[in-house]
Amino acid sequence: MQSGISASQELHTAFNTLVSSENQRGLLCTITKESLTPLAVLSPATSSFSDDLSLLAPHLQPNVALYIILRRYSSSESAPFVAVTYVPDSAPVRQKMLFASTRLTLVRELGIERFRETIFATTKEELTPQGFEKHDKHVTLEAPLTEEEQTLGDVKRKEAEEGRGMNERRSHVSSGVSMPITDEALKALKSLAGEGGSDLVQLKINIATETMELASSTSTPISSLSSTISSTEPRYSFYRYTHTYNGTSSSPILFIYTCPSGSKIKERMLYAASSRSAIQVAEAEAGLKVEKKIEASSPDDISEESIDGDLHPKVEVKKAFERPKRPGRK
Repeated sequence: MQSGISASQELHTAFNTLVSSENQRGLLCTITKESLTPLAVLSPATSSFSDDLSLLAPHLQPNVALYIILRRYSSSESAPFVAVTYVPDSAPVRQKMLFASTRLTLVRELGIERFRETIFATTKEELTPQGFEKHDKHVTLEAPLTEEEQTLGDVKRKEAEEGRGMNERRSHVSSGVSMPITDEALKALKSLAGEGGSDLVQLKINIATETMELASSTSTPISSLSSTISSTEPRYSFYRYTHTYNGTSSSPILFIYTCPSGSKIKERMLYAASSRSAIQVAEAEAGLKVEKKIEASSPDDISEESIDGDLHPKVEVKKAFERPKRPGRK
């Protein structure tokens, strides 16, 4: 899901100043009239990242979303910045969706190679020294699963250093996969292209690392589809639906996005913003062709009847208009 919003010239100028100014710790951004615009500068910067987080406190409101760019690492490194999407639970629903769907645009347009990581936060506490410490522990625990994410960052930084073909590569990234996927998940998706074996692959998002992972890969008849898809957590499910309709057999690939009403707000935002990425990686990297996209709050809303109705909608035959007879004539 993309919002169509782009970075303003004012934001590019403010970010370039941040890059070159050691006395600035960060930059706050917002969305104004379909553009990403600068809001405030966090300064002056000291030698301590943790101490400088206190500069954020006056700007964090319980009902207003923000983008926060922070210089967390040494400027001598190729990727010294982190991009934080702050979407508090009390923010208006439309604002939540807009900021969630635009967050990847922010780092792409400013230069994805400059950012070490992106973080999604919903509370002020997550943006304190203790919050960042907790985040770092999560990332460390999940390190074996972030190899592809780190590889993607290394590739982008190398491209920036080489300075060759950057425009073409960036164009590809903006229209292709925007969230990393583990090798295990990609292998499972590729298996759907062949006959036999598993026909249902469920993907989940690791919230801490913002990486798509394999939740399960199973052989599931259509009668058991709704009971097999998780009813407690959001899922991206790819299902090879082998069936016969009007005497013709086919096996279309279905993309089913489910998000139970009890899901956490951060989960709902990430899954909603990244559903397009899941389809793109399946098509571009796994060689699948998604024939139909289905969204539902609960797996219980998905049935053989509803899927057949989506795939083979009934054509309504309209009767020809009959002019009424004039009175008095037989």
